[in-house]
Amino acid sequence: MQIDIQARSFKLTASLKKYVEKKLKISLSGCQDRLRRVVIRLSDINGPKGGEDKLCHIQVVLPGMPDVIIEDTENDMYAAINKASDRVNTVVTRKLSRKKLKARHSQPLRRHITA
Repeated sequence: MQIDIQARSFKLTASLKKYVEKKLKISLSGCQDRLRRVVIRLSDINGPKGGEDKLCHIQVVLPGMPDVIIEDTENDMYAAINKASDRVNTVVTRKLSRKKLKARHSQPLRRHITA
C-alpha cells in the first residue's frame, strides 16, 4: 500500500505526517495487502480566519472497484484525521467484504445427478 500525503495552504510538519501514516496503517491494517494506494489531502480552508475549516480528504484506490473517497471537516486537524480514518476503515472493509461475498455467490452451483 502506497501512502501519499499532501498539504494545501499550510506546511506539513514531520510529526503530522508521521501521525497520519500511523493512523492509516492502524485503520487499514486488516486490508493493506488489497489496497493499491491511499492519497490524503490535508488543507486549512479559511486560513488564519479560524472556524471549522480543517479538511481531511482520503482517497483509497481499490483494484477493480471504484475509489473510496472520505472527507471530514473539523476545528482541529487531528480530529479531522481521526474521524476520516475511522470512516474510511468502515467503508473499505464493507466494500471488500461485499466484493468477496459477490465473488462467492457468482460461481455456478454444481449439481450431482445420480442415475
